Amino acid sequence: MEEIDYRHPRKLKRDQIESLRGGHWIQQARNVLIIGPTGIGKSFLACALGYDACEHGYRTFYRYAPKLFRDLENARIDGSLSKFLSKLMKVQLLIIDDLGIASATADQYRQLLEVLDDRGSNGSTLITSQVPVGKWHQMIPDATVADAILDRLVHTAHRIELSGESMRKVKNGRH
Repeated sequence: MEEIDYRHPRKLKRDQIESLRGGHWIQQARNVLIIGPTGIGKSFLACALGYDACEHGYRTFYRYAPKLFRDLENARIDGSLSKFLSKLMKVQLLIIDDLGIASATADQYRQLLEVLDDRGSNGSTLITSQVPVGKWHQMIPDATVADAILDRLVHTAHRIELSGESMRKVKNGRH
């Protein structure tokens, strides 16, 4: 958390991040959505919040969204889906990084809905995405599943919406 750069113009509010320090939002089963363009620091923020959660004793599980979808599919195929879903249900913070970075099938989003449904009010989910929340209906192939996913995530979420140039681009001197 100490390494977060608040100087880069990306609309990151220090007081908003500080309010998440300590993980009380996890205790309240609230979610966090970090939305913004490539290179703006979404994954770094997610990992910083995840690390902070671990430091405060919260069990945390991180997955890059395309890998989570593959893991769910592989678990379904090899018969270990119930075990994998149980593992995801038990973590207090589930971090899904880069949702929407690669297209996913309606079945994969249904599996994600099952994960979110199983977690219910047992834990928090942190999602990063380049896709604005208002466009998630277009990203998720099944409108009913999209409604259900948004209902489970958005209404209890702290939203961090970033904008600006890629931090990688600026740090490498290529504006």
